[in-house]
This record gives sequence, C-alpha cells and structure tokens, in this order.
Amino acid sequence: MRFADYAKIYLTAGKGGDGSAHLRREKYVPKGGPDGGDGGKGGSIILKGNAQLNTILDLRYKKYIKAKAGEHGGSSRSTGKDGESIILNVPLGTVAFDADTRERLGEITESEEELVVAKGGKGGLGNWHFKSAVNQTPQYAQQGQPGEQRVVELELKLIADVGLVGFPNSGKSTLLSALSHAKPKIADYPFTTLEPNLGVIKFSDYRSFVMADIPGIIEEAHQGKGLGIQFLRHIERNSVLLFMVSSQSDIEYEYKALITELKAYRKDLLDKPRVLAVTKMDLKQSFKLDKKIHFDDEIPVIPISSATGYGIDELKEVLWEKLQHAKHSDS
Repeated sequence: MRFADYAKIYLTAGKGGDGSAHLRREKYVPKGGPDGGDGGKGGSIILKGNAQLNTILDLRYKKYIKAKAGEHGGSSRSTGKDGESIILNVPLGTVAFDADTRERLGEITESEEELVVAKGGKGGLGNWHFKSAVNQTPQYAQQGQPGEQRVVELELKLIADVGLVGFPNSGKSTLLSALSHAKPKIADYPFTTLEPNLGVIKFSDYRSFVMADIPGIIEEAHQGKGLGIQFLRHIERNSVLLFMVSSQSDIEYEYKALITELKAYRKDLLDKPRVLAVTKMDLKQSFKLDKKIHFDDEIPVIPISSATGYGIDELKEVLWEKLQHAKHSDS
C-alpha cells in the first residue's frame, strides 16, 4: 500500500428535509387542523479512527463527498427519515483543518473515535408547530436547513514510540530493516526514503515498541527546502527521538544541524528524550570512533553497525529505558 500523509477533500453535508404543511382531512373530521410532520436531519460527514490504517491515500481519490438529504415530513405528524451520514475511516494521528481558515477542526488519536467535519442541516418544522389561538390552520412549514459545505485538509502525523531523525543516507532505513520486519527502500543516494515507514521492534522477553523511519532532513528544511519539511510533522507524535549520524561524517556538526532544523520548525520538539546513534561503525577500523563525542545536552551516544549487529542490543535497551521514562513523565 502506498503511503499518503495529506489529502484535500470537498465536503457537502446533507440538507435537512422540509417540514410538511399538511392539513388533516378525514371523512368525519372536516376541520382536523394541521398535522404536517418535521423534516429529517441531513446526513453528516464524519471521520472515524481505524487502527488498521496507516495512510489517507484513499481519500485522494474521493475528493468530492456529499451526504444524503433528510426526507420531507409527512402527514399525521410523521417525521421524515434522516439522511444517511458518511463515515470516512482514517488512521490514528489524522488532523483535520478548514482549508480556507486553517481552523483546526480536531484530530483522531484513538480507534473508533469520531469527528464530525461537516454537519448535516436541521429538518424543518411541520405546520402543527405553528398552530395558535389566532391561527388554527397554519398552511406553512419550515424548510430544511442546508448542510455544511467546506473544504477540509487532512494531515497524518504518524504515531510511533521512536522516530528516526537524520540526514539522507545516515542509515535510518537500514536500521529499521535490521530491527524489524519492515522492508523500506534502501540505496546509496539521497532521498531513498520518500515516505515514512513503520516497524515493530521486538525483544526476546515480549517487550516491543514502534519505530518510524522518517525521510531525511536537509539543512534549511524548515524553510521548505528538500523533502524534509513535509515530514517534520511526523516527529511531533514520537515519544523519543533517535538521531542518526554516519560515522563517516562530521558527527558533531551534523547532530547540531539536525537540532537547528527541529528547533526552527517547532522548539518544543527538543523537549522530547533524545538518543544519538553513530551508524556504519563497520566502516571504522576496530569499530572505534576517532575521538570522544561530547554534547552539552548529555545525550546518550551509541555507536552501532546495522550490517554486523554491533551495538544494536545496547541501543534497543537505551531506547526502551527512555520510553519508560517518557511514559512515567506523561502520567
């Protein structure tokens, strides 16, 4: 299944049914009075959380969505049938915005959670509601109200325990592949990963956590350069950030450059627990770093090699500890 994390949809909720202006007419009741029923409510358009989904690709092919109108009221005060609402299943982490105002309509974070993004119109009142001492036989009724019309933008922010943050070709996809059964595209050129990938990392004692491989960030990505800007939002949902820098690069410079990009995009992302993995250690003689790495923020630095498995178990345990600490801090 192809991944998609953005969709723009055009919604029209159902119009409410008109109220009836019917007058009761029976053989032995010549002046029965008004008995017109109310119109039914128009159908709404609703987002619903589905934990089995991880893309909103389908909604790119359903751009124009219209719910059914409510039925008109009938005689004997019978209310018209409500219009059927439309349920759009979306993955957890979907955020809805009004495309014109950028008003945040809400987000879906739990399975079966629902969010009304276009509300159906109210049905009109039948004429019996308008009977009074001075007007015993009102011959008018209310019309149903139109349903909401709006253009909605949907953004998917992946929900994962650990998010991989690094420049292109820092070894993120290789690590995810080595740790889980995920099969991200891997090659030695920039932007191999064009879409986020999820993998479940399992321990022998049945512990597990979810890791997200996020496409590589480049410098000035927060200004719209490269591909990074359209994926930075996925980092917001991760509990722990795993920074990854190749041992073949200037480790301190690249780490600080990544910090700069995150800070420029959203400063509070730096409040998340962080771990630094120095990758591709199999390319270093004796698996040794040239110098001791030290940062002011005291981030754990774990040298690893996804190709040989070097340091992988230590990295998993450090990430697990960071996750447990993060969960206790939130509770």
